[in-house]
Amino acid sequence: MAKQIKAPISPWRFRLVVAGLSALAAVLVWRALTLQVLDVDRGYRFLQGQGNARTNRTEVIPAHRGMISDRNGEPLAVSTPVASIWANPQELLQAQGQWSVLANSLNMNLADLSSRVKRYGNSQFMYLRRHVAPAEADAILAKKVPGVYVQREYRRFYPAGEVTAHLLGFTNIDDRGQEGLELAYNDWLMGHPGKKRVLKDLYGNIIREIDAGEAARPGKDLKLSIDLRLQYLAYRELKSALNRTGAKAGSVVIMDSETGEVLALVNQPSYNPNNRSQINSSALRNRALTDMFEPGSTMKPLTLVAALESGKYQPDTPINTHPGYIKVGSKLLKDHRNYGVLTVSDVLKKSSQVGTTKIALSLDEHDVWDVFNRFGLGRSTGSGFPGESTGVLPNRASWRAIERATFAFGYGMTVTPLQLAQAYSVFANHGVFQPVSLLKRDESDERKQVISAKIARQVVDMLETVTETGGTATRARVDAYRVAGKTGTSHKAEAGGYAEDRYFSIFAGLAPATNPRVVAIVTIDEPDGDYFGGLVAAPVFSKVVADALRLLNIAPDDIATDGLDGTQSKDSTAKGGAA
Repeated sequence: MAKQIKAPISPWRFRLVVAGLSALAAVLVWRALTLQVLDVDRGYRFLQGQGNARTNRTEVIPAHRGMISDRNGEPLAVSTPVASIWANPQELLQAQGQWSVLANSLNMNLADLSSRVKRYGNSQFMYLRRHVAPAEADAILAKKVPGVYVQREYRRFYPAGEVTAHLLGFTNIDDRGQEGLELAYNDWLMGHPGKKRVLKDLYGNIIREIDAGEAARPGKDLKLSIDLRLQYLAYRELKSALNRTGAKAGSVVIMDSETGEVLALVNQPSYNPNNRSQINSSALRNRALTDMFEPGSTMKPLTLVAALESGKYQPDTPINTHPGYIKVGSKLLKDHRNYGVLTVSDVLKKSSQVGTTKIALSLDEHDVWDVFNRFGLGRSTGSGFPGESTGVLPNRASWRAIERATFAFGYGMTVTPLQLAQAYSVFANHGVFQPVSLLKRDESDERKQVISAKIARQVVDMLETVTETGGTATRARVDAYRVAGKTGTSHKAEAGGYAEDRYFSIFAGLAPATNPRVVAIVTIDEPDGDYFGGLVAAPVFSKVVADALRLLNIAPDDIATDGLDGTQSKDSTAKGGAA
C-alpha cells in the first residue's frame, strides 16, 4: 500500500490562526481589565455596585425603650424583644407553590394570605405578622420561603397591669407613647435605633457583618414617685369599696406632703394595658387628673382660712346656728339638725352649712376666692400629665349672696382629686404650697408660703376634731395615729340644676395630725345606698393611710394607754359615726 504524504500547512494560515488566537486573548484580557481594573463605563465600579445592591444590606439595630420604675426601682414598664414577619410581595409572587406552607406557619388562611399578597403586589413591603416570639419567628424563617424576612423589634410590657394603667398609659405597636406618662415622656424614653452593613445570601440570612456601623442608643429610664406596694394596696381598697357600695367609679390619691410626690394614684374602673383588645373607652380616663367635680364641704377648711386671716374669728369664736337653717335670697340652707351655738372649730366638726354661710357672708366677698386661688385651685398642679384638667375657679366682679354662701362650701367650682390633694398638702406642710410631682424627687424647689404656719396648724387641729367622737368622719381614724380630715358629699350637677339622688362622696385628710406627712383623697362617684363621705369614702382613707404610714415607717403619735393609767386613748374608742 502506498504511503500517504501530508500536505504542509500554509504559512499564511498558521499566521492567521495565531493572530486570531492572539486577538481573542487580547480581547479577553482587555475585557478582564475593564471589568476588574479600569474605571470605565459599566466597569468594575458598576459591577461592584450591582453586586452590593443584591447582597449588601443596611440592617436597623432596634433600640429598646427606657424602663419605667417605681421609687424603689420596681419595674412598671419594660420592653421585651419580639420579631415581626414581613415579606416582599414581588418575590413572594414567584413562590406561589410555597404559600400553603407559609400560611400554616403563620396560622393564616391560605385565601387570606393570597389576597394580601396580590393586594400589595406592586409594593416591596408588607407585614405578615407583628410582634411574635423570637423562637416562633425563627421557625417561620426556617421554612425558607423566598421573599419572607424578619424584623427585630421590642414590645412594651406592664408587670402591674391594671394597677398602674392610668398613670403609665401605653405605647402603640411601633412602641411610641399614646397615653399617660408614656406619652408625656415619650422623647425621654424612646431609644435611637442603630444600623450596620451586612452581607446576606439569597434567603436573606446574614453571612457576615461588613462593618459595625452605628450602635443603638437605648432610651433613658424614668423613676416615678409611686410606691408600687402602696399602689397595689390603694387599688385593692378602692376596688373593694366600689364592689361594696355599687358605685360607678372612684379615685384615690396619696401624697407625700414634704416633697409633693404622689405615692399612689389609682382609679376604677381600670383596664389591662397588656391586652387592649376589648377596652371600654371610658375606662381609659385617669379620673384623678381629668375628672372634675364640685368638692362640697371639703372646701370649708379653706373658707375658715379666710376667716382666721380676717382677724374676726378664732377657732373658739362662737357662731349661733339656731334654728338650724338660714335663708339666703330665695334659697334655704339647712343643717342636719339645730346645733345651736357652735364654735368655729365645731362648725367644721359638724360640717354646719348655717355656720359656714354666716362666716362667709361676714367676710369680704373676694377673700374666700383669694384663699382658694393661693391653694392652687383653678390651675394646673404642675404634674405634667397630658390632658390634666385645671378645674374651674370662677372669679366674678361682684358676687350675689347665695353665690358667696355656696362657693364657701364647695359649689359653683370644680376641682380634680389631685388638685384637692395638693390643696390639703398646704395644711400638712405648715402653709407651704408646692407643685405636685409624679417623678421621684427629694424636695421641691418651687415652694411658696401661702398662709401662715400658725393658721395652718389651727386648721389641722380643727380638722382633727372631725375624726373624733361627734364628728362626721370617725370611720377615717387609724389605730395609733391622730388623723385630721374633712368629709364632702356633693350633689351631682345635671341639666337644669342638681340631681336629687346622685352624689359624689369625698374624704380629704392627712396624718399623723401632730406632724402631717401623708395626704390622701378618696372620691366615690354615685354610690348606691349610703352616700355620705363619712360612710363611703372615709373607711377607704383609713385603710390606705394606715398602709402608707406603715410603709413609710412613720412613728405612731397616738399610742393606746389602756391599762397603764386608767385612761383611754382616742383610737381605742368605738369607731362609728355618720357622714
